[in-house]
Amino acid sequence: MTVTVVLPAYNEETRIIDTLRAVKGLSLVDEIIVVNDGSNDRTPERVREMSVTLIDLPTNIGKGGAMNAALPYINSDIVVFLDADLGSSAKEAIKIIKVVEDGLCDLAIAAFPPPTRKGGFGLVKGTAAWAIRRAGKMEVTAPLSGQRAMTRRALEMLSPFDEDYGVELGMTIKALALGLRVMEVPTTMSHKETGRDIKGFLHRGKQFLDVIRVLNKLRRNGL
Repeated sequence: MTVTVVLPAYNEETRIIDTLRAVKGLSLVDEIIVVNDGSNDRTPERVREMSVTLIDLPTNIGKGGAMNAALPYINSDIVVFLDADLGSSAKEAIKIIKVVEDGLCDLAIAAFPPPTRKGGFGLVKGTAAWAIRRAGKMEVTAPLSGQRAMTRRALEMLSPFDEDYGVELGMTIKALALGLRVMEVPTTMSHKETGRDIKGFLHRGKQFLDVIRVLNKLRRNGL
């Protein structure tokens, strides 16, 4: 089975190289696509150093939009979406790839270890977990994890994706509603953590608004 890994990236010049090196080290991966989401740092220049496919968006359109931009370029049997800031821990993606390859699920979601520092008050994560439990009768520990592997069939059923930070929640609820098999897979992945500073709270606030927007959209669609 062929495997494509897609990495949406926004201002990740300091970590994208380590992430790509880790992904390139996975023998199961056939193609890597990076979507530069209008970064204003040297992210695209760093990506060009690594001999991978680069989709260079002129403006920032949000995570879900960046993921959608990659869809016309994907022709593989298994598709993996990873955050660009995983660094060397991106090698743990092998765990979510394997469970899909082995036919154990249609959509695999990587669960992270507990964070090393508190990034907020848990409102966004708790709301997302509650929504998945209510809509899909599934208990999850990583409702907002962006590290996901899926079959080609699942990709076609779930796309196009919701934009911005609501993409993961919308994807999970839609997958469960469509009867796809969803599995959380424990990993030791790590990425940049947001703290209790202004930047961190603004990030969480944006996430929360996007989660609410997606929930309202799903409710209007009867999900």
